[in-house]
Amino acid sequence: MNAFITGTTAGFGKAIALRLAKLGYNVIITGRRKERLDSLAETLRNEFSVKVLPLCFDIRDKEACRQAVESLPAEWQKIDILVNNAGLASGSAPFNEFDIEDWDKMVDTNVKGLLYISRYITPLMVAAKSGHIINLSSIAGREVYPSGNVYCATKHAVNAITQGMRIDMLKHNIKVSSISPGAAETEFSLVRFHGDQTKADAVYQGLTPLNAEDIADAVEYIVTRPAHVNINDIFITPARQANTYVYNRTDE
Repeated sequence: MNAFITGTTAGFGKAIALRLAKLGYNVIITGRRKERLDSLAETLRNEFSVKVLPLCFDIRDKEACRQAVESLPAEWQKIDILVNNAGLASGSAPFNEFDIEDWDKMVDTNVKGLLYISRYITPLMVAAKSGHIINLSSIAGREVYPSGNVYCATKHAVNAITQGMRIDMLKHNIKVSSISPGAAETEFSLVRFHGDQTKADAVYQGLTPLNAEDIADAVEYIVTRPAHVNINDIFITPARQANTYVYNRTDE
């Protein structure tokens, strides 16, 4: 069985790749940072004795996405699981003050990148009459929070795309799921705040946030259900988070 996972050089994507390899999947791993990608590939092969195909490209580049999928060797062309994990937040500011380049980066990655990869891979699943797509969304896809405007909009779009996929892929025996995490400590906030570690750390102050392994657990649960079961969405938050902006923080 083959799994295709985007954004595997850190965080959720790396943990998901490790988990699916542990479950026995051969994995296609993608990302922009070649050294990290190659290092992960070596780990996956050595620890789990699975086949690994690393593909280094930027999912914001439509042509690169097309070439990556069309270049797949025959043994990799049956994709059993597609995990659309690559995504980011870039910037945090009121709507009227937001940097438009940050908006572009989020729309191009979170929405268009997901669409490009999915559009090129779904025909392979349709031809095989089977497959499972898992989109990484967010609780921000359900509820907007202050200064989150376009990031939240991109995750609302992911939810709508997921629902549309589920309807259109149903007749082809293809399952479509999503995972909607709350506060999770990965590179997410560091990227959002453009490398400002102090701001990134403040996001999780007084909390025990989710981590990448929690999301890998959710992926494992989704893919190990019986054939007649589909998990539409897993909505998961830290115990001290009620919604996108209400937290019970402690000083401990």
